[in-house]
Amino acid sequence: QVTQEIRRLARAEDNIKVLTLCGGTTMRPQRDSLAHGAHVVVGTPGRIMDHLERGSLNLDGLNTLVLDEADRMLDMGFHDDIVYVAKHCPAERQTLLFSATYPPAIAALASRFQRNPQEVKLREQHADSKIRQRFYEIKHDERLQAVGVLLKHYRPVSTLAFCNTKQQCRDLVEVLQAQGFHALTLNGDMDQRERDQVLIQFANRSCSVLVATDVAARGLDIARLEAVINVDVTPDPEVHIHRIGRTGRGDEDGWALSLCSPADKRRVAALGQQMDTEPEWHTLGSLQSGNDAPLVPPMVTLQILGGRKEKIRPGDVLGALTGEAGFTREQVGKITVTDQSTYVAVVRDIAGEAVRRLGRGKVKGKTVKVRALTD
Repeated sequence: QVTQEIRRLARAEDNIKVLTLCGGTTMRPQRDSLAHGAHVVVGTPGRIMDHLERGSLNLDGLNTLVLDEADRMLDMGFHDDIVYVAKHCPAERQTLLFSATYPPAIAALASRFQRNPQEVKLREQHADSKIRQRFYEIKHDERLQAVGVLLKHYRPVSTLAFCNTKQQCRDLVEVLQAQGFHALTLNGDMDQRERDQVLIQFANRSCSVLVATDVAARGLDIARLEAVINVDVTPDPEVHIHRIGRTGRGDEDGWALSLCSPADKRRVAALGQQMDTEPEWHTLGSLQSGNDAPLVPPMVTLQILGGRKEKIRPGDVLGALTGEAGFTREQVGKITVTDQSTYVAVVRDIAGEAVRRLGRGKVKGKTVKVRALTD
């Protein structure tokens, strides 16, 4: 996401090269790209360390070091990695720390790497009144099935569901898919390509429900997120506030729905004190669904094998779909171009025909392979 935003902002400048260095992908293409230099490098601490140790990344000319989500990196044990990378940077540089919270560990990091830093606090992107929060008391063994009950009652187009463990994420997706929901999981075991494909499908409305842990969902910024479901109540009030703050942004309303076993009530009471609100309790039995049909996302994502390295641009794909393929602009959604692939959302009703027509036609003058991503 950071790389995408930097590229979008850099469009006004000529020849700004932005590279992503993440684990889960092979080193060789990254080494080859680094050999030609870059203006901006975005990466994970571990992979950046790998390149520093191999000598494929040289930071002698660096003028700005940015630590994004610094609090979470410290929580995950990356302190030594951060120190290692910082030691390879010039002493004369600008250092920026971005953090959702400001625990003592962040203050210590700032004092170590920054001189006379300026602290900037951003106002919340949403008003509390825009988020309608409800708590549902359930038995522990009802937890996974209860998510489907909530979805059928509230019927949000886009939902982010939080679990406390990766295994529970996988179990919940299995249950939801068996009920006919289009659900995908996001967890730390996925490689970068798998993670990108999941996020693309959720962002372009090809997936109704994204199930994730707090670590995996860190930094996600999804527009028009209608509901957040806390499958597990987090013991940390700040994490709860951060979770539900992803919905109800701007002028949009959002639902924050939490499932709580009797053992969770003490946590909920602590949340109420932290947020200075009285928790609003409901029962699953009070929910009525006028429509038991599972939610079907409005779009389907097509993957075109060919991306930035083949000089494909969003306009090339839109032109192929609305030109020779004969579809309208309204039937085409978000187009995302990565290094190796291009992803385009199309209205669900035309997905099969779009695959066939694109496969028979050409994109940027070349025949391409196309497939629909399904869960």
